[in-house]
This record gives sequence, C-alpha cells and structure tokens, in this order.
Amino acid sequence: MSAILYPVAASAEEALAQPRGRAARELEASRLAAAPVTFVTEATGPAFATREAALDAYPGKLDDARPGRGVQVAPEDRYCTLAERMEGAAPPKPVEPSFADGRRWPKPPQARGHPVFRLTISYWKLTSATDTDLPPDQARAMRRRSEAAELNAAQLRALQSQPLRPVKPQQPLDVGLFEFPAPEAPHILIPDE
Repeated sequence: MSAILYPVAASAEEALAQPRGRAARELEASRLAAAPVTFVTEATGPAFATREAALDAYPGKLDDARPGRGVQVAPEDRYCTLAERMEGAAPPKPVEPSFADGRRWPKPPQARGHPVFRLTISYWKLTSATDTDLPPDQARAMRRRSEAAELNAAQLRALQSQPLRPVKPQQPLDVGLFEFPAPEAPHILIPDE
C-alpha cells in the first residue's frame, strides 16, 4: 500500500498548479521546503453547480465513475476531493419553543440555498516563524492574560486545536460512601448495601 504524496506549497492554488514537491510525512515536507510546514485542507477554485461540471473542470485529479470516463486516480495522488456545500442559504435563526399542535418545537424553516461543488485540496502549507510561535499556556489560562489581545489569527487557531492538558496530575479515586476496600485485597473496592 502506497502512501499519499501531498503537495508542498504556499497556497492551495500553488499546490494544485505547481507544487514545490510532494511528501507523505511532515519531516520530508519541511526538508523539501526548507521551512516549517503545517498540514491543511482548503477549498480552491470556483464553485460548480453540478458534480459533473466539477469533474469535467478537473480531469485526472478526481475519481470519475461516469459511464465512458472510468478515471481512477493513483493511490499516491488522492489529495483532492469534491466537497458539496450549500450556498446562498442564510444561517438558521434560533426558534423559540412553543407548544402548538401537540408539538413542543415548531418545524425548522427549510434552507433556501442551492448545492455547489468545490475542489478541496490537502497539502503541506509553508508557514513562517511568526505563525508557529505559540504561547506557552493553554487557551483557558491564556484568555485571562493581557497578552491574549495581541495574538494573531494563526496563533488563535493553534490554541484552539491543541489538546487539553491537565493542570495537575489526577488524584487517585476516593473510597465512596457505599464502598470499602476488601480486607484480603485492598486495591479492590466492594460495594456496601
């Protein structure tokens, strides 16, 4: 099984047209670019009204199972996908609960948008040193500090996507009110009724 070779580029358009190279892993990508990289998935190109129009616009980039076409992309070239999105629809407004006709909630309004298809590309994006500088604290500690107002959008996204870390090690479980340790095995708790 071969790995997907993702393009290395500064933007989605560059990754689609002429990447600086292709790599499966972050270390390979940063060596090719001679700069730090991050893995991103971005939409690029125009929006198409039908799936067929999008497939016709990007021949050889996507799997095409239509009769007479039969294009299947090689496993290492599967970094592009078609994404269907609703366009033109206003975000739904919150509805107030009301008890009418035997129902607690009214029916939500129908979305009045239309589906469009856009090409999304996954690639290794070049990042500058200022984009990768993260504050040392977690988001919950950083939001209380005055330096939080000076963070740029990339730093805020990085704070949002980092995993939560415990502030201190988890304490061992306490023996509850209705359980006690077994005399012959104190590590086992026995429920008491």
